[in-house]
Amino acid sequence: MKLADDEKAMLDGREGPARQKAMELLLRYGEALGAERFVDTRNVCGTLGATMPFLRDYAAKHGAGIDAVFSEFSLCSAQALEIPKVKVYSCHLQQGLDPERALEQGLGPEAVKLYREGERFFGRLGVNLLNTCAPYLVGNVPVKGEHCAWMESSAVIYINSVLGARTNAEGRESAGAAMLTGKIPYWGYHVCENRRGTHSIELEVEVQDTADWGLLGYWIGEEVQESVPVLNGVRHVPNLARLKHFGAAASSSGGVEMYHIAGVTPEAGTLEEAFGGKTPRAALKYGAAERRLAYERVNTTARDRAVDYVMLGCPHYSIEQIWEACRLLEGRRIHANCSLWIFTPRAIKQLADQNGYTKIIEDAGGVLMTDTCSSVGRVVPKGAKVAAVDSAKQAHYLPAIMGLQAWFGTAAECIQAAITGRWSGGLR
Repeated sequence: MKLADDEKAMLDGREGPARQKAMELLLRYGEALGAERFVDTRNVCGTLGATMPFLRDYAAKHGAGIDAVFSEFSLCSAQALEIPKVKVYSCHLQQGLDPERALEQGLGPEAVKLYREGERFFGRLGVNLLNTCAPYLVGNVPVKGEHCAWMESSAVIYINSVLGARTNAEGRESAGAAMLTGKIPYWGYHVCENRRGTHSIELEVEVQDTADWGLLGYWIGEEVQESVPVLNGVRHVPNLARLKHFGAAASSSGGVEMYHIAGVTPEAGTLEEAFGGKTPRAALKYGAAERRLAYERVNTTARDRAVDYVMLGCPHYSIEQIWEACRLLEGRRIHANCSLWIFTPRAIKQLADQNGYTKIIEDAGGVLMTDTCSSVGRVVPKGAKVAAVDSAKQAHYLPAIMGLQAWFGTAAECIQAAITGRWSGGLR
């Protein structure tokens, strides 16, 4: 790789051992990818702390502090280094627990203590503790053409596609190193030609609500895997929640990191622009049969209709989605044999508190949680066996990670399941 003078200086250790380790890691990463150079980034989102289950175990086993965990897992250094302040605007993604609800999540005071230590540590380094899988909901909204270094598949596909920013799906190591250096290898979706569409998707049925968009994303991800689909035939411009759930589903069932919607997304004013003048590799159609197939696949683990856990907020709920949930919940009561957990960014929970939405949820017997989700934190109500979710991503991961059955449907169907304790949803 060709290095600029400031990159050589960091690699030579002139800015300290931590930045040197970060550049060494990024150099190996870039060379493995075939990148010829780095690109400057001023917007990095990563997961850094020790609150995830395996990291809590590591810290306890080795008596490791947060600096040692960061050195080992973000810089590949067995030696605990002194970590300097981040060089560029950096944000923390979701954590492994909600410290205010740890007991309900089955976690003890040691986990909360580790959370608070990380909070202080990364706050001193200048990392913004957004603690969400959807940073674009709470202030980190990169612009078209901005080079970023983000983790979290659902966030990556959102900012690439909906905002026109540029990032690959980074890992814990590359994101942590980018925070200290402001550099990331120039490859993949940083490069214009790699952002062009590859597969044409013609919609033969109307895609209406958020669940419909989740089904579409789930089907597309399985069909195109890591390619760039281009949707045509969208009759109504989808809102933030629908695009959020669509991207999350496509990046879960496949490895989609970018898509285009003709006439909607910023790099697809027309079909021709989306494909960059090239002929699609394949032309696919999404009709009633494909929609039915997607529904059956995403509900493949669901058997028992007695539901004991309803989880909403994957990716984290927006304030609009919380408002919608409250309209369905107000004046009603969660079934005695069921738990309702809704996950949202901490900053949005403050809005929900202010607007009285948190009280409506709690009066109904539900809980509004922050900072994590069931799959990432591996936190579910004690004894939960059958879940209902409005996220195709969560329906994909929750059974694999936690061994639960998962019903997928609309938010209204999920809340009805929370109230009755039974699943009555279905494809309509």
